[in-house]
Parts: sequence; structure tokens; C-alpha cells
Amino acid sequence: MSWKEVLGFVFFVVVVVLLFLYWFFPLDEIEFKASGLKNTNFTINSSSGSVQFYENMRYPNKDISYRIEDCTLQKTDEMQRAFETIENLTVLNFYPVNNKEEIFVTCDSKTRIEGDLFVAGEGGPTKITKSKNFNVIYEGAITLVRDSKCENPNIGIHELLHTLGFDHSDNPDNIMYFVSSCEQEIGQDTIKLINYLYSFPSYTDLAFENASALMHGRYLDITLTINNDGLKDSENSKLIIYADNKSIKEFEIESIPISGGRIITLKNILVLQTRIDKLELFIDYNLPELDKDNNGLILKIKQ
Repeated sequence: MSWKEVLGFVFFVVVVVLLFLYWFFPLDEIEFKASGLKNTNFTINSSSGSVQFYENMRYPNKDISYRIEDCTLQKTDEMQRAFETIENLTVLNFYPVNNKEEIFVTCDSKTRIEGDLFVAGEGGPTKITKSKNFNVIYEGAITLVRDSKCENPNIGIHELLHTLGFDHSDNPDNIMYFVSSCEQEIGQDTIKLINYLYSFPSYTDLAFENASALMHGRYLDITLTINNDGLKDSENSKLIIYADNKSIKEFEIESIPISGGRIITLKNILVLQTRIDKLELFIDYNLPELDKDNNGLILKIKQ
């Protein structure tokens, strides 16, 4: 082999190596940042914080289970009539179970006094989780202490509304006033708010919280967080990553519980395009959601 052939071969190898390095290992790094979530049409217009312990308190479903234990026939009847009263005025439905109840009702035969007042009963949520849209109640508990002397089951209704997230009222004529009397009535604002909060279906709501990406050479590193802001644990879903409208990666996402999240980090995703101006992240979920418009996020080159 002549020296010209050797030189030509060496030159060819050098060119190939340089092209290889340029293609797979460019020296520059490009940082991407989120440019904003896609517009969402889902909003909750309520001022429930003034009448509830926290804003937008509700159970995951409008069908709510309960169990009554260690109560006299009179108190059991009063509590069941309390459930029926709220059912007749709202969209809620209460049903008895033998275990794994959402509302647990028990009774105390001992007279209890706090200050100068007889305690008629106690009630309230016992397990709550906070999401972006709701304070979701998983469990509530009621203790009936005093037998009701009223025609209507006012004590039972009062404590039941506590387990639905409602605080005391300053109005002596309201059934949620801290001292019970037979003339009190359920406030129309309470009924209206219950029907409004439970007008939203018990769907998942998967949404991006944040994301960032770094392009080094032909490889992409990306970190993102996906939350479930809905009223139901999600089924499995799929994350799809697009580079300038071309799919470059798909990733399976396991179930996310209510108010839960997943932090996902993906490294060294090969990108064949020589230049990228935009990344788009999309959550592919086949079931209904409270809002589908927040399933996408766009990342652009950080200036």
C-alpha cells in the first residue's frame, strides 16, 4: 500500500470519527424549561371556606357508606333518619355496610358536660387528603351522646354535617349552631354547597406539576412530576415525549392515588434531530378525567 493510500485511509477514518463525535457527542448543552401548562377549563367557584373546616371538602363519591355500632334503637333510628333527611335534600346517597365504612357512628350512654353545656354529640372528618382542587374526606366519625327530644333528628343531622366537612354556624336558627334546639333548620347555603361540590364526577385528574430538560449532544435528560388532583385513583397511563412534534419516548406510568404524585427521571434519550426548538410532554390516559386540557406541557429553550 502506497503512502498516498495510507494517508487517504487515515483521512477517511479521521473524518468518520469527527462526524461520529459531532453527531453523538456535540459539545454544547441546551437547557429547556416549562413555558406553561395548556389552558384548563376546570375551575371550582365556591367560598366553602367560610362554612367548612377547609375549602371544598367532600368524599370521593356521592354514594357514602356508614356503619352504626353500640347504639340504642332510638339513637339508631335518629341517625338513620338523619341520613334520610340529607339524602332527600341533596344528591348524596348513604348506604349501610358491615366493614370498611366511610362514616362510623357510635353512641355514648354517659352524660357529658363541657363548661355549662351538655354535649349532645360529636362528629367530624377523621381522615382527609388535600389535592389541588378538593380536600378529600376518606373517613368520618360520629358519637351520639344525648337522645334527641325533637321531632326531627337535629342532633344526628348536626353531627352528620360535621362529617361532611361543615363547621359551626354563628346563626342560632341554623342547625349547625353550637347549641342545639328543635326549631333550628338546615341552611339553604349548606344544601346548595353540597349539591355543587358533588356535581363534579368522581374522576381522576392527572396533571403536570413541573418539568425540566437538558439536551447534551444527541441525548436528552428530563425530570418531571405528575400529580393526581382528582377524586379517584388513576389507572395506568402513558407519558409520551415529543421533540418538535416527533415522538421520541414513551413511558408507562403506574396508578397514582388521589393527591399523590410521581417524580419521573429519564436519562440519555437518543434524539436524532440535529436541532430541537421545543419539547412537548403528554399524558395519555384512556379514561375520563375532570380535566383533559392539563395533560400537556410544553418546554422551550431557556433563554
